[in-house]
Amino acid sequence: MPQLPTAVRDLALLLGRVVLGIVFIAHGMQKFTQWGISGTTESFAGMDIPAPGVSAWFAALVETLGGIALILGVALPLAGVLLAAVMLGALFFVHLSQGFFTSGGGYEYVLVLAAAALALGFSGGNYSIDRLLRKPRESGATPSTTNA
Repeated sequence: MPQLPTAVRDLALLLGRVVLGIVFIAHGMQKFTQWGISGTTESFAGMDIPAPGVSAWFAALVETLGGIALILGVALPLAGVLLAAVMLGALFFVHLSQGFFTSGGGYEYVLVLAAAALALGFSGGNYSIDRLLRKPRESGATPSTTNA
């Protein structure tokens, strides 16, 4: 099977990061604006999520800032791991007992979001701030060393 040109692969990864980033930003901002952190905290407490106040802030911030990081392509591995961690928390604390399918409140959706965040976090493509910051170090130049 012929390999896709790098530019096509990178555009597909960028599209994936943008779409996933929008989904995470929407969910994070929902916790801030629609429900408010106090409403999110109440909701988390009702679902027996540990430290609901801290968890509400953590989830809202990670989803919002992690979504922005995905779109911009900055700190991608960290963003991917943190977003996956939030989704796995939702899976284990909220959705696991509901079965697999999202239609029944199951963990299907959060599992896909966790996997996508990890996949894009660790293979985000060349159209990213991470790549721009990495470029000088990959130019082939090596730092000079002294034998002092």
